[in-house]
Amino acid sequence: MRPVMELVLTLVSPDDATARTAAERARQALAAAGAAVKAAKPLGEGAYDLPLIGDREAALAVVATELDGLPVDACVQAAADRKKRLLIADMDSTIINVECIDELADFAGVKDRVSEITERAMRGELDFEAALRERVAMLKGLPVADLQRAYDERVRLNPGARTLVQTMRSHARCLLVSGGFTFFTQRAAAAAGFHENRGNTLGIVGDRLDGTVWDTIIGREAKLASLNAAMRVGGLLPQDTMAVGDGANDLAMIQAAGLGVAYRAKPIVAAQAHAKVDHADLTALLYFQGYTAEEFVRD
Repeated sequence: MRPVMELVLTLVSPDDATARTAAERARQALAAAGAAVKAAKPLGEGAYDLPLIGDREAALAVVATELDGLPVDACVQAAADRKKRLLIADMDSTIINVECIDELADFAGVKDRVSEITERAMRGELDFEAALRERVAMLKGLPVADLQRAYDERVRLNPGARTLVQTMRSHARCLLVSGGFTFFTQRAAAAAGFHENRGNTLGIVGDRLDGTVWDTIIGREAKLASLNAAMRVGGLLPQDTMAVGDGANDLAMIQAAGLGVAYRAKPIVAAQAHAKVDHADLTALLYFQGYTAEEFVRD
């Protein structure tokens, strides 16, 4: 018999009317399924909490069925320990809008070839380390100046990224861990406000890339190790942590975190994360933790 516990369903949508409709539909469906559910509590424009007592898996099934087709992101979780003390986030296509290696490949004239490998690696169809080395080899000879050009011209923080990090950083450690490159993680981390960042180091000879990656590749296991190390240093338990990402190399840390979120993710990740964000921006991760819009740090 599965446990009945105090839960909270959080619904977030870019459209407030849609979110209100979804909240009422979910409340009625959950009540009809036997859950003790309270009225929706607004957290901000397009965001609502529904406290309930019931079985999480059963509640998830009801919500998935009732809200199918609506542009609403849903998270069902234990009501306790919602506010996290560690945020660990992927960078490319999660905190920022692009896959940096694909943009560098565009400058090198090999974007089609590199992007196809990137897509397959992110879907979990290729070994991440081997795929990264293969793609970086195609960048050999690219001027280092093109890294700054790519950052300036093409890299932007995804909507809500800075608000997410700035709001959490006063009481949570915020760590950016990427299978991409330190040139970009350092800049994206500073732009969003992360405390720390990790990435792979591109080999450089003179003023050009030499087609190699230095040191250990940061992939799936290294991201999980980063989560575990941060937990040890902070004396944290899994329920104190949140992880967010979009690709197969993020899946281990997403599954190990107390709340693992798939953001605009590949199917293999979306299917196994605790929650997913397909419609709202990254402030949905704050609403999932019970923050109200008035608590957001925006600058």
